Amino acid sequence: MPKVTIYGAGPAGLSCALAIARRGVEVTVIEKNFHVGGNASSFEFGGVNVDFGSHRLHPASDPLVLDQIRSLLGEDLLTRPRHGRIRLLGRWIHFPLRPVDLLLKGNPRFTLGVLSDIAGKVFKPKTRAQSTENFATVLSAGLGKTICEQFYFPYARKIWGLEPEELSAVQAHKRVSAGTLKKMITRLLPSSKATGGANTKGIFYYPKQGFGQICNAYYAALQEAGVVVHFNATIKSVSLTETVQRTTYELDGEEFVLESDHVFSTIPVNLLASFVEPKYPSAVAAAAADLSFRSMVLVYLQLNQDKFTEYDAHYFPGSDIPFTRVSEPKNYANLSEPSGTTVLCVEVPCFYDDEIWNADAATLSKVIERGLTQSGVPITGEVTDTTIRKIRFAYPLYKEGAEENFATIDQWAETLDGVTTYGRQGLYAHDNTHHAIMMGLKAAECLDETGRFDTEAWSTCREAFKSHVVED
Repeated sequence: MPKVTIYGAGPAGLSCALAIARRGVEVTVIEKNFHVGGNASSFEFGGVNVDFGSHRLHPASDPLVLDQIRSLLGEDLLTRPRHGRIRLLGRWIHFPLRPVDLLLKGNPRFTLGVLSDIAGKVFKPKTRAQSTENFATVLSAGLGKTICEQFYFPYARKIWGLEPEELSAVQAHKRVSAGTLKKMITRLLPSSKATGGANTKGIFYYPKQGFGQICNAYYAALQEAGVVVHFNATIKSVSLTETVQRTTYELDGEEFVLESDHVFSTIPVNLLASFVEPKYPSAVAAAAADLSFRSMVLVYLQLNQDKFTEYDAHYFPGSDIPFTRVSEPKNYANLSEPSGTTVLCVEVPCFYDDEIWNADAATLSKVIERGLTQSGVPITGEVTDTTIRKIRFAYPLYKEGAEENFATIDQWAETLDGVTTYGRQGLYAHDNTHHAIMMGLKAAECLDETGRFDTEAWSTCREAFKSHVVED
């Protein structure tokens, strides 16, 4: 029987582990945290199951992924209406955007500007594409001046910490699903196929016990299948030969060696490079050092009131507010209990080890309360408790040159005998949970019962993954 080791117990690692284990392969998972799920996990705070940010399972998910999650969760997978709002030029409008809201509630300057940009595209003669593309040029050409300058560019500066011109065109293609005015208008239409048709437009799927219930259900299935998951385990080194892969890891102060026929790695690919022996070439080391991730501090405020607002999420693209999104977990799952209390989750983008990363909960809580007051949605109750969580590898940061750096590391990783990297961190891909789960399922398909990995089939899968675009 072949033996497989998987690095990381996030959605990508769990789905791969379950698919392989159900075929009778011996699987061991190494996870640095005390729990499964990674960024897609949940924890209890103030009597409420809260997520690591705002998470939804989208109707755009592949049917294979949705069917598997439904089989694991059953009736606990709820169908919920999307009911968020976004602050544009000082006014609140519904998000996802609605035509009527844009016309009646939007700032007239924004609405007229968009209409002017549309008219300009209709009557303006086509021009040649610029020879050098970046985030700013791609979106300016597709969406026009108003949407870019009033929404996407301020949002980009805040969430990525760079000027739009410093970001790669890949960031625009991967992060902005409606990258042209035509696509944006199409998505606003009631029967838009871009959002899954009339039956799925404006909805999402969400587990009754928080988004982390998905990964918890995978873990329960893994236990039934006999998969061993080592928590709080730290990888020390990875020694490779043509026939066996040896992973040395530390657990409870002791070192262990795990031999396997194949390794699937979902950890950051530049982190993997630092573990592998023999050491990587200097060019790979330089690329790994320059491959960046954006970090995130999540601030949770417990309030002594049933609800903060009726909305599930509030979006803040403007530069005047220091956070990007505020979500209320009770509204995601339509919970009335516990009564008399609710929790807000506030997302504050940052870089690892900067001022925000190192700030304490009390300091961040005051910043958030001021920002909410400034935006017209002040906290009227009492903040009874505060806690924070930090995500070091929140998003791949596609600054200029990132593609070349990743390509250098990726080409080296492909030469590693018996090792496959995938998932958000492994493929340096900004994607959703359903994309990560699909990657795991496809990776498992490429491994046969003898432990042989089909590299040609995996290459085809990799090409398909390039079409993944983030769903907001």
